[in-house]
Amino acid sequence: MTNPQHPAPPATDSTFTPPSIGRRFGALVVDWVLCLLVSNFFADPVRDGWAPVLVLVLEYGFFLGLFAQTPGMYVTRIRCVAWSDGGRIGVIRALLRGALLALVVPALIMDEHRRGLHDRLTGSVVTSAPRR
Repeated sequence: MTNPQHPAPPATDSTFTPPSIGRRFGALVVDWVLCLLVSNFFADPVRDGWAPVLVLVLEYGFFLGLFAQTPGMYVTRIRCVAWSDGGRIGVIRALLRGALLALVVPALIMDEHRRGLHDRLTGSVVTSAPRR
């Protein structure tokens, strides 16, 4: 039995069940709306399509790297952790994950644990966040 305060790493937990695609998509929608709002401060997101994408990559780098959750993930009660040990993935891997997510296609190629190609390449996985 695992301790709820320190759950087993997803890679070694035979009972690991990933969150639904709906929760993941909901988190992405919340994050995208925030990115559109933030990018309005320095660019026109309609004319400069790169601006919200850049903000999304930076948002993922900061929030996932330091807190294991973006604001959208917080709202939908999911988090992104290291596959091997369940810890934070760090800023560099979070930036890479964000950049790969921005390409869209890697996120669509999922395995049985709903780990997209962007997750597998960065050694991460999306899990349900513990209740507080």
